[in-house]
Amino acid sequence: MKLHDFNQIIDRHNTGSVKWDFLGRYLQLDQTDLLPMWISDFDFQCPEEVLQALRTRVGHGIFGYSERDDHYYQAAIDWFSRRHQLTLYRDWFTSIEGVVPGLALLIQMLSKPGEGVIVQGPYYGSFAKIITMNDRVVVENPLLESPAGYKIDYGHLEQMLEQHRPPLLLLCNPHNPTGRCWDRDELTRLLILCKQYSTTVISDEIWADLVLPGKTFTSVLHLGSEWHSNVIVATSASKAFGLSSLRISNFLIPDPELRRAFNDRLNAHGLDVFNALSMTAATAAYQHGDLWLDGLQNYLAENRRWFEQTIMHTVPWCRMTKAEGTYLAWLDCRALGLDDDALQFALLQKAKIAVSMGRSFGEKGKGFIRVNLGCPRQYLEKVISGLTQLTP
Repeated sequence: MKLHDFNQIIDRHNTGSVKWDFLGRYLQLDQTDLLPMWISDFDFQCPEEVLQALRTRVGHGIFGYSERDDHYYQAAIDWFSRRHQLTLYRDWFTSIEGVVPGLALLIQMLSKPGEGVIVQGPYYGSFAKIITMNDRVVVENPLLESPAGYKIDYGHLEQMLEQHRPPLLLLCNPHNPTGRCWDRDELTRLLILCKQYSTTVISDEIWADLVLPGKTFTSVLHLGSEWHSNVIVATSASKAFGLSSLRISNFLIPDPELRRAFNDRLNAHGLDVFNALSMTAATAAYQHGDLWLDGLQNYLAENRRWFEQTIMHTVPWCRMTKAEGTYLAWLDCRALGLDDDALQFALLQKAKIAVSMGRSFGEKGKGFIRVNLGCPRQYLEKVISGLTQLTP
């Protein structure tokens, strides 16, 4: 098998790419000379086996109503078994076009308008959007900064659980934007608290396959059946294999009553037909993507190592957060002494890069930026060159 060349530069302009073609619209910018390092998709072609499976399916030429077949389920079950030593069952699977839409439906299903939903800041901005736009309240349990990476503030979490009695907590594992992978003890402690206060944990595990070599991903489903009535897990092949626009995700729901209610919710919205190409791509990725993903993980790890070392030597005012997973760099820029507006202006005008501003991740993100490391090294060299233009 030919190894993939992750250094290859592929022009993504004029492909309808949000990241490259719609940067101005989404970030409300007029500039066109910016390097887009903001949105969390990567700039690599997906595995050749996925491309070939899609070519074969397109060649068939008929795209009538489609459903998940045995291969789809078995590919995912086998993947989680061999990659994560996690036993899944076919009847746990519910599917929807994307993790965020599924989270929104679960918020509608498991909470009432005016009730709180706990998130752990700095949090993925779409969490706050789907909570507030569904007339629920964001209840923040800020993570604690430490030299070893972010940690959960369990004392504050219990205060929020007792004060607000929220029906839901949205967990991100591995965590976007900080890159933390929560371990078994951390997850157990969190689940004990949530069960004590009858709070259901919805664990967004879309980054599960993108951990650094030598690190371990632990799902809430690894912790055993005693928690099954209290957890729902969101997964997808999209992050690991670059399939974000081929919209399909799986929500793993061990509890039969919760699963039945969620399927009813999907049917009520007419979400009971699936995209043939999405299923083809996900199936092929899970069946044949191991070697490609191993190569990607090694490339991303080297990107992270190189980026962190280079920042330490050339941009000493910038501190990179320790991480175990994702291809995101969470950078502390507070030493510049700039507010977020001034920081963004400097990044756009002097550094010539478009990043995700930390304030979009809530109060705890102010003074930080998120940079996408899922790209050929040449792009990261440009980021470093841009950051060196900024001084405290």
